[in-house]
This record gives sequence, structure tokens and C-alpha cells, in this order.
Amino acid sequence: MVGPPEPTSDGILVVDKPAGWTSHDVVARARRLCGTRKVGHAGTLDPMATGVLVLGVGRATRLLTFLVGCDKDYAATVRLGQATLTDDAEGEVTASPGAAGTTRDAVAGVAAGLTGEIAQVPSAVSAIKVRGERAYHRVRSGEAVELAARPVTVSRFAVGEARPLEVDGTPVLDVDIEVTVSSGTYVRALARDLGAALGTGGHLTALRRTRVGGFRLADAHPLGDLEARQGERMPVTPIADAARAAFAVREVDEAQARALGFGQRLPSAEPGRAEPVAAIGPDGSLVAMLDETRPTARSLVVFSPATS
Repeated sequence: MVGPPEPTSDGILVVDKPAGWTSHDVVARARRLCGTRKVGHAGTLDPMATGVLVLGVGRATRLLTFLVGCDKDYAATVRLGQATLTDDAEGEVTASPGAAGTTRDAVAGVAAGLTGEIAQVPSAVSAIKVRGERAYHRVRSGEAVELAARPVTVSRFAVGEARPLEVDGTPVLDVDIEVTVSSGTYVRALARDLGAALGTGGHLTALRRTRVGGFRLADAHPLGDLEARQGERMPVTPIADAARAAFAVREVDEAQARALGFGQRLPSAEPGRAEPVAAIGPDGSLVAMLDETRPTARSLVVFSPATS
């Protein structure tokens, strides 16, 4: 009989999410495995999607706010020739114009136009709130939802193998893609827009997140492996190591660490830096996450408050 779980240290637990699980399902399971209610995630994955899901345990949940903003890598398959309600394979097919004659070169040309800083209209079936209610609730109740475009960055849009096939009598083209995107980018919407730009429909049939900031699939633990270790201490990455992997680092001395612990400000090391900075103390611990956008750095979150 498996005993109560070993207390899990504060830190980041990277899970390779299986298909069919919601991010909330994974968090709920991690709470049992880690023996604490204090577990959260740094950005959801749709149930259909697999791959890197970054969890914070204990005090590391305070780091998740910053990890959510990291850029991400995805590998996906786009089916051209069919559109769906949800822009992925989980939604009902709404149009089947087909993709006869569509070539991989044509797809690559359109992908180039969807690369860089773009204005993207999120998928209507998303968690974005419209007048206080999630958009997907409104769409699934039959309401037409129009979301405003928002700026996102697609740093890389690589087109791989293209496979023509026939689905329910419709000629389609399945295309493997890899993308690097900013936080808030919907890969489902990229599939939809890829199809629209080619004069047909498009939706995702597979999606795998391969990186979140400094965390990659090589760092991720399959959920089944974690469950096999039930009752043991979970393999979390310590907070300071996680911060080093994901953010720019500023080494601070004992006096500076103490000042930050009291909530005091320091001169910015690189004024104007847009991204948060991890202040690491002389003992190797994460002291605080800093905002260095101005000449004076302020603490966004203090992890090691001064005691006296």
C-alpha cells in the first residue's frame, strides 16, 4: 500500500502532458503527488495538445506569473482543406472546400507572411472573456463571437512534410509545422489563417508544445512516470535553478540582497530592460524578481524577505 507522499520541495515541476487531459486535470493530479494544494501552471494546453506543461509547487507558484510570459515552441500538424468550429480536430467540421492543387511551396510562402509581428484574431473558442463570460461558452451556446485582433510575434514558422490525402471524400493536405511564438499566440488561429490565406479552410490535427522559456521536452516528466513514483519526493527544479533557466540573472551581494528583502530599490543594472530579472543572492538563492525598466530597479516579488 502506497503511503502518504514525501513532502515536495518548493520548485518547478515540468510535465509532459498526455492527450485528453486538461491542464487543470494535471494540476489536480500533481497536488496529490506532491502532497500540497499549492500547485499551479504557467499557461494552459488544450486537452488535444501534449507536451511541456510547467507547474509551480509551493512558493514557486509565485514564479508562474513571469513564466507565463515566456516564448514557446510548438510542433503541429495543420489540415488544409477543412475548417472546424474550434480550429482544431475537436470541433465539428464547418466547411470542406478542399485543398486540391495546394502545394508545400505555396504553404511555405503563406507561412512567411504569418511570421514576425502580426495582428492575430484569437480562436473564437478560447478562454478569453467576453462581457464576463468565456468566449467558448458563448460559442457553444450558439452565439456568434467576434474577438478583437491582438499583437503577437511569430519568430519562426517552419514548414515540414506535406501529405495529400482524402477525408470523407474531400482532398486535404496535412502539413507538419514548427513555430516559435510569443505568449498569447494561438497556434490554432495560425492554422485557421494559413488555410484562409490559401483560399481554403485550415485546422490543427495535432499539437505538441516542445518548449516554454528555458524548459524543454528533455526536462519534462511523463505523467505516468510521476504516478509510478507516487509516495516519493517529486523531481522538482529548485526555484533559483528555474529562475536561472528562464530569465536574465543579476547576481547581488549580501547588502543588496538584504535591501531587496526589505523591499528597498537598487540602481538598475541595465535600465530599460523589458523582461523581468532574477536577482540571485550570494548563497545562490532567488532573492527577488526585478523590474529594471527604469533607472531604479524595484522588486516585483520578493522570495527571500529580510527578517531583521
